[in-house]
Amino acid sequence: MFSHVHLGAGDHSRALAFYRPLMEALGWELKFDEPEVPWAGWKQPGADRPLFIVGRPYDGGPHQPGNGQMVAFQVGRRELVDRCHALALSLGATDEGAPGLRPHYHANYYGAYFRDPDGNKLCVCCHAAV
Repeated sequence: MFSHVHLGAGDHSRALAFYRPLMEALGWELKFDEPEVPWAGWKQPGADRPLFIVGRPYDGGPHQPGNGQMVAFQVGRRELVDRCHALALSLGATDEGAPGLRPHYHANYYGAYFRDPDGNKLCVCCHAAV
């Protein structure tokens, strides 16, 4: 299990405007928001870890999204994949793959892909058969 995932963000206010509603839709709750750092972190209810964190890169340099890195959030219903993808696009994400089955992963894999306003690639996926 992971302790935390940290994604770089160039603008704290813009990152919060994107991630607050998305993480709420995913059922994660805000654990901290420290604009002076700047960074913010979310967790699943009833757990301290793992954390999903967005913030300025530790070295203070500009954020640069990579090619090949992605964070995938697992949900229990395909409808939630659809809803989170649409929500992300409405908040300024760019589409990297519409919701749908991806049988080349496995027969029930249903996922959607997008990039946040800083270019970080995200996925919301469901492994359930329905």
